[in-house]
Amino acid sequence: VQLVESGGGLVQNGGSLRLSCTASGRTFGSYVMGWFRQAPGKEREFVGAITWNGGTTYYADSVRGRFTISRDNAKNTGYLQMNSLKPEDTAVYYCAAGGPYAFHSMERYNYWGQGTLVTVSS
Repeated sequence: VQLVESGGGLVQNGGSLRLSCTASGRTFGSYVMGWFRQAPGKEREFVGAITWNGGTTYYADSVRGRFTISRDNAKNTGYLQMNSLKPEDTAVYYCAAGGPYAFHSMERYNYWGQGTLVTVSS
């Protein structure tokens, strides 16, 4: 599976962005899709994940209520809708595809995108 993120950019404090993750190769719909981010000088951290059929989502406490993950398997694409963005959300955002129990566990994701930069100005 090859993953490509898009939709990053510069946004003001309180603004919104939607990231997309488009997959090619093997069947995207059979994988858990996760979103992670890495801020400058910090370790990569879990943002959220969605099961293969979109039935269940998981979020980090820091983004719950502001971010929404969804997917359209017919389009081989996943989404991360980010609202009420804060300067501390500034990071490179990565999507990943993993096995059925991947969720929060970075090491359980087999495929990663190259990342897209989100910058939230204050």
